[in-house]
Order: sequence, then C-alpha cells, then structure tokens
Amino acid sequence: MEQSPSLAIPPRDPATVMRLARMGSFHQSRLSFMRVLLRRLASEHWQFEQRSFEIDSRGVGHAVYTAHGPERSYSLIAFANDLPPEKRSDRVIATEWDATFALFDGLPDAADIERLRQHVPKQEAGRISARELSLSRANRSVRLWDHVIEALSAGRQPDAAKVGEVGYLMRTTAVYGSGKFGAADREMIAERPEFRAPFQVEMLAVYLIRSFVMDLVEHMARMRAPETAVPLDPALRRSFGIGNSTGLGMAPFLITHPVLINNWIAAREWALARVRSLPMASEEDARIFRKFAARAHLHAERWTSEHPLQITRLKALRTDMARLEAHLGDADLTSDMPWNRLWRWGGNTLSLEGQEQLASLLLEPYGSIVDGLSECMYADEQDAWRIDGAMSCAEMRAILESVYAWALAIDWSARTAQARVWYTSEAKLEPRVGERFDEPIEPYEQPLCPGRDAARLHADLRGLDGPLAAFLLRYPQHRHIARRAQIAARHPYAEIRDNTIDAEMLPIDLLRAKLSFFGACQFDPRSDRWLRINMYQNAPFPAELASLGPEDWSYPDLAQAAE
Repeated sequence: MEQSPSLAIPPRDPATVMRLARMGSFHQSRLSFMRVLLRRLASEHWQFEQRSFEIDSRGVGHAVYTAHGPERSYSLIAFANDLPPEKRSDRVIATEWDATFALFDGLPDAADIERLRQHVPKQEAGRISARELSLSRANRSVRLWDHVIEALSAGRQPDAAKVGEVGYLMRTTAVYGSGKFGAADREMIAERPEFRAPFQVEMLAVYLIRSFVMDLVEHMARMRAPETAVPLDPALRRSFGIGNSTGLGMAPFLITHPVLINNWIAAREWALARVRSLPMASEEDARIFRKFAARAHLHAERWTSEHPLQITRLKALRTDMARLEAHLGDADLTSDMPWNRLWRWGGNTLSLEGQEQLASLLLEPYGSIVDGLSECMYADEQDAWRIDGAMSCAEMRAILESVYAWALAIDWSARTAQARVWYTSEAKLEPRVGERFDEPIEPYEQPLCPGRDAARLHADLRGLDGPLAAFLLRYPQHRHIARRAQIAARHPYAEIRDNTIDAEMLPIDLLRAKLSFFGACQFDPRSDRWLRINMYQNAPFPAELASLGPEDWSYPDLAQAAE
C-alpha cells in the first residue's frame, strides 16, 4: 500500500499504534472479518439451506447446513449432545461438549457424516480429513438456554433484559482450521476468492453455527410443548450472537505472524488516513456518522464486565461517548477537513478506548473508500521469511535503532523487565505465560519477546561491520530476530512496540487486538489471560441477508432500543 499523492494525512506512526495499551483498546470496524464475509455473501447472492436436521427430543443428533456460493458449496455438520451439567466446561482440556462441528468442503454424503460422527465429537482425540476446513465445539449458556426454552414452550417470548445480559445461547471454546487435527491446510484454499481474506473459513463456520443454535433451541421448545410453543420474534432472535471463550493459546499469534498483522493494521490505518484526508463531507455522511456515534454510545452503555480493569475502561468509554455526542451537537462535520479536525479533537479529549472507537466510527460512512482495503489484508508470509545475508551489520544496527528504539531504552537486567516467560504446555501443546523468577520454566522459553532479543542483537553487533551472513554464522542465536528486524523495516506495523515479558504486560491486550479484527464485541475479561466475547450479535441470519443487508448490524439499533 504505497501512499497516494492525494492523501493529505498519512497513516499513524507505528510507534503510536503498536503499543499494547492501545491495541487492547481496538474495536471492530468495517474491515473486521465478520463484516467482510457478510458483504461477500450478500453481494454474491449466496444461497443457504438446511439439508438435514435429525435431532431428537433430548437434543441429540446431527444437522447439516449448506452455503452455496458462485463456484462452491460448504456445509456445516453439527453434532448435538445431551451433556450432563457436571461435564460442561469451557476448559481446553474438556473432552465433551454440548455441540461439535466441522465445516465440510462441498456436500457431504451419508458416509462422510458417519465418518465425522465417529471423530468430530471427540475433537482433539479424533481425526478429520482434508475435506474438512475447520473443527469446533460449543457449550450452552445454561441459565439463558433454559429460560428461552421455558418461555417459548409456554407460548411467550423470553425476557429481553435476560437475553441482553448474556447475548448468546452457546459459546465456542475453539474454532480450529489451517491443517489442525488433519483439516485442510491453508494453502489448499488460500486462492479461493471467498477465503482470500483472513479467517473467512472460521467466520463462515461461526455464522452457520449461530443458525444451528437458534434452530436447535426452537426445536427443543417444540419438543417440550408442541401445542403451545412459538418461535422467537425475528428482532429478538437477531440479538443472539455466538459467544466465545478465548485464552492464551491465541495471544502469540500477533507476534508469530508479523507480515499478516502488519497487513491487518496497515489496512485499518490507511482507511483512517483516507477518511481524515477528505476535504469535505456531505450532510448525509455527517448524518450517518452522528447516527453511528449514538449507536456506539448505546453499545458502550450495554457493555458489561465484572473484571476491574475492564470496568475502569468501560467507565472511560461511556464518558468518551457522551463527550463525543455533546461535541457533535454543534460541530461542523462538512467543511475544512472535518474528519481530521474531529480526530484531532478526539486525540486531545478521549481516552485510548474512546480514540480507537472513534477510529472505527469514522470508517462507517465511507464503504466506497474503505471496504476495498480488505483485499490487502492477506499475506503470503513465506515471501518475507528469507534473511538478506548481504545486508551489512551497520544497516542492521540502523534498523534496530529505528524500529526498536523503545527496546534499546529498557534496562533488561531489571527483574520487572523480564518477569514473564512464554512457553508451550506439554499437555496441550498450547502457549502459556509464567513467572520467570517463581517457576522453573526458563529452559522452555519461546522466542516471543522481540524487544529483548533486538537489544541483545544490537549489543553483539557493537563495533562490527561486514555482511550480516558472516555475523549470523558466528551468532546463530540471533537469526530469528534478524529476520524480524528485516521484516519490520519493510512492514511498519509488523512489530509490537512494547515489552511482551514485562511484569505489567496484559495478555488480554493481545487477545482483544486480534479479536477486534474478527469483529467481536462485548469483550469481557475473566482474568488478565482469558476473556469472553460475542460474535455476530444483531447480524441478519442467512435468509435475511438480501432484505436486511449485510452491513447495518454491528451496533444496537436506536429505534428498537427506544421501543
């Protein structure tokens, strides 16, 4: 993405954007992957069908939901279970779930379904094939699940306030893809247009899971009381999303995929720069922005958490949204680079939460100049993996002093600066973070602190010249950070500009940054290491995409809220 001569405002400095506290304040936007997917499904007129629904009165059986695109079809195969309460757990080590799923490449036959019946409910203990694109599982939110079935079976709608408190009937604990457990490798499908953008397989799976869950709860109500049961009101039905519990397993992704992360954040920053560079805005664009600001304010008021850190952030966000609405009351949003003026006001007035919410809101009226940037968010990371050994040691030192200046200023001998250790769990082969000086885990440390490693490389380069290749032959322990530094020199948003092993580091900041690009909302930390989110809340269901459109669902509807 080279800068256009007509772009008056450049993208933000990576030194500002790539700090953990700010990344932990990101919000979903037009470039989030759920919204990218729904725009494609609507524009290409995808068709959806429930091919089978063989679920008994206990809620046990299977169902198949198929999405038909212009060239290919994809089928969600769902297996429902009557799980005893004592076996229900969101822990990754659980072995049974209320429902398990596979996204199948094409139309499954009876043999495929039977094969998957033997393996998908076992999840990690089973084995799937390259015909499957993803593997996932989910558990009920029992309190709300029981309330909805009780209400519908009695012929009435569930309590909207209770629905709002939770926001989903099931939450996933994993949506695996990209070759895990035998599923198709990313390379097998990366060139398909529908999966070119990141995580579109997983987003499609979750979208179909949501349809299955809502059909299942209505089915269970009918089974309980066929004479009196009623379906959910369509508007209330849309207010249910799919929950997700996410922990440390996801956190290192932002470190281990630098080019991909650069492309995500660069697309967002270029979108913001394009909007800020607009010399004028129409009255209609100003009206759309004011509407979205009001809806974001309502969203902030409805967003709840019991975690002290998030409670503080939510208090700041609500104050920010109130200040923004008050400012918009008499602000000129049409002339003299209005969005840049508003952005500068926000930078001087709002907290990080409010600033990043404002960044997302500024994109809402401008799909015509924003949405196409989603095509730039893909990355073939192999292209960037080769180390340029011909680079001189002096050139490498210059890169380190530019990209990693923040790291070179840290006293890495201080215990607080190196308090944490990232390692891999032997039991689950998933990332974990521990305390360096309290646990015997340092021998198992993973290279997930680029700042410290850059400082070590810089120290060993002192006084040396000649080609980098010769240096790395003598100091092979620096190969990984030399590679990262060369990548970061070409991709400005590739590197987090913070200490990822500091005593005060919050893994949930890494999680939220990634999940905001998924399009998640209602971030609810349960500790500094895991959180719950909601996906597709208020989104149209497949049968509604044509009539309701794919776009206007990411914030609460003001008219419905008034009712």
